[in-house]
Formats: sequence, C-alpha cells, structure tokens
Amino acid sequence: MKFGIIKERKNPPDYRVVFSPNELAKINQLYPEIDVKVESSDIRVFTDLDYQNMGIEVTNDVTDCDFLFGIKEIPVDDLIPNKSYFIFSHTIKKQPHNRKLLQAILEKNIDLYDHEAIVDDHNHRLIGFGRYAGMAGVYNAFRAFGIKFELFKLPKAETLSGRDALIAHLKRLILPPLKIVVTGTGKVGNGTKEILDAMKIKEVTPENYLTKKYTQAVYTQLDVLDYNKRKDGQQLDFADFLNNPSEYVSDFEKFTKVSDIYITAHFHSNEAPVILSRDMLNANDCQIKIVADISCDVNGSIASTLRCSTIAEPFYGYHPSENKEVDVFHPAAIVVMAVDNLPCEMPKDASVGFGEMFSKHVIPAFFNGDKDGILQRAKITEKGKLTERFSYLQDYVDGK
Repeated sequence: MKFGIIKERKNPPDYRVVFSPNELAKINQLYPEIDVKVESSDIRVFTDLDYQNMGIEVTNDVTDCDFLFGIKEIPVDDLIPNKSYFIFSHTIKKQPHNRKLLQAILEKNIDLYDHEAIVDDHNHRLIGFGRYAGMAGVYNAFRAFGIKFELFKLPKAETLSGRDALIAHLKRLILPPLKIVVTGTGKVGNGTKEILDAMKIKEVTPENYLTKKYTQAVYTQLDVLDYNKRKDGQQLDFADFLNNPSEYVSDFEKFTKVSDIYITAHFHSNEAPVILSRDMLNANDCQIKIVADISCDVNGSIASTLRCSTIAEPFYGYHPSENKEVDVFHPAAIVVMAVDNLPCEMPKDASVGFGEMFSKHVIPAFFNGDKDGILQRAKITEKGKLTERFSYLQDYVDGK
C-alpha cells in the first residue's frame, strides 16, 4: 500500500500538510506495510529536508501511489486519474465554485474521501482544524480591538511560531473590562476557550453575563439553546432544536446589548435561524464593536459577514444602518474578521494536531477491514459514481 503526501497547489498558498515528518515516521514504524512518499514542496511548513531527515522519501512523482493525501482542493488539471484522494473538497454543501472539481473527479474515476466527512457512527467529526481556527480567531478578535481603538498593536498571527507565542502576546495586554460572548461548544469553541482561559479572562455564566457588571474582562460561552428559542415558547431540548430548527428564532439580541466582542465558533445548518441579524446590529442599544466570525458563512447566520476576508487583509468595517462595508475606522463601523482559512495562520501546530488525529482515527481503518465504517462514510465518489451517502449531490454534479 503506497501513500503519497501531495503538494498544495491552490492559491493563496496553504502551508499545512496532513502529516508532519514525526507523524509519518510513527506511521512507518507502526505500519511497515505502508510505503510513504512526500511530493516535494517549497511552500509547506515542513521542508523537504525535514522529511528526508526522518528517512522519508521526497520525490516529484507520486503517480505510483494508491492513496494521495492533501489539504485543500486540487486544480482539475493536476488530478491523477484512477487514484484515491483524501482532501477537503468543499463540495458536500454543493458549493458552486467547486462543482467542476467534483465533475472532474467523477470523470477521472477517482475515489474521493473528504476529511470533512470523516465521522463516527453518530456523525461527529473525528478530525479537523477547528481547534486552531478557534485559537487564531480569538487572537484576531483582540488584534482587531487594539487596532480599532488604537489601544495596542499585536503582530499578525502568521508571523508567530504557534500557540504558545500567541498566548504570550495576548497575556501582555492590559484590557478594559470587556464582555466577550462566544457561540459554540465544539472543536472551534474549545480552541476559543483554550486561548481565553490561557489569557486568564474570567468565564461567567450566561445569566451573570447578562445581569452583572464587572471590573475585569469576562467571557461567556453559549450553547444553541442559550441563543435560540422556540416560536411557541416551549422549552425543550437540543434534540428538538436539531430535528426542528425551523421552529426556532434567534434569542441572541439580549447578548448584543451587553457585549463588546462577539466570537462565533458555532456550526450553523442552513435551516437554523439567523443568529445575529441586521436589525440587532442596527439597534441603538447594540454594544458590539468586534465580530470575529470564525464560522464565516457569507449571507449566513451573521449579518455583518458580507464577504470572507483574508489573512493578508483580515478586517473590514460594517455599517449597520447602511448594511455595507466601510473603513474600519469609520465611527459607525463594527469591525468584522471573517477569515475562512484561519488555521493557515498556525500551520505547524495545525499540521501536527491534524496528523495525530488522522493516525488515531483513520489509519487503523486501512488494516481492520474498516470495521467501524470510517472510510466508507467519508467516501464521496467510487468508480466514477457518487456513493449512496452522497447521492444527494447528483443534481449539483448535473449543474441543476
């Protein structure tokens, strides 16, 4: 069995990789049946020499590999027919810009496994970069606050060595008594919490957050039923929200009245209500000054997210009454951070963590007959056709 680690070819460049040199060396030791090659890359966070020093072959030709592992979408012309790929294809939500990629994958008889679809039998994701998105998102939220109010200057996260350096810079800040609200308690939310806790920012309950004043910066982390309510007034459970999201409306407005910074770390389904509406942002008593939208769904749950921003230019201003983009320093502007590839700002930490998760949850499936269905659930295409689990993508493939 031959594994190939492919070079990332999408622009803007992505420095991450599925496996660090150390992780590949561990895999080689645990599973000597795997023959591993790494495609040469001059942009990867780990150099060719880093891999070679661990005894791993670096090459310009991975066409003899059975399974090819990458991070981002692959340019259509670079797809190798009749192979198996593991990537984030960004097709499972019918993203229009990637229809041609999925069409080409089918035409070239490629078996596609999507990292986003690597889930357990309860449909919980097993691998991902969410933790690192949360970390970088928090850092950028405070960086935006410092810039907007000219209180302090933080260097860009991408210029720092990783998690510990981010925390070191954040811990030096002298903050006013800010109130920070976080939505989401999954991997992204946990990464967000990890940094806020490392900064020694006090966590308080939603109830106390809404009703009490503090002399120090505090944060509260909300689950879905903290900021959504049933239209009929019933108080049910999370399962009801999951099964009947259209029966709910946002109850987030009470948090907009007391929050300075809003960090989104939630997953939002298309059927769920908008969380932060334009009306909420335009209200006279809205106190939000920074929206760090890690979820980054344009025209989605957060009205101020007019577009994705970039690592190069992470911030823009949002004018609530005019619903348009303005300069960050416009007096009416709420500063928006909506970078959709935040883990790229922590490429080394993110790559190490991702590889560890992949080794733990996915690699064994290659040798145990996929007894837990990990590989089968993640497979989008097989032998030129959509798998049954992803058959709902057929109209997307057909361009309908």
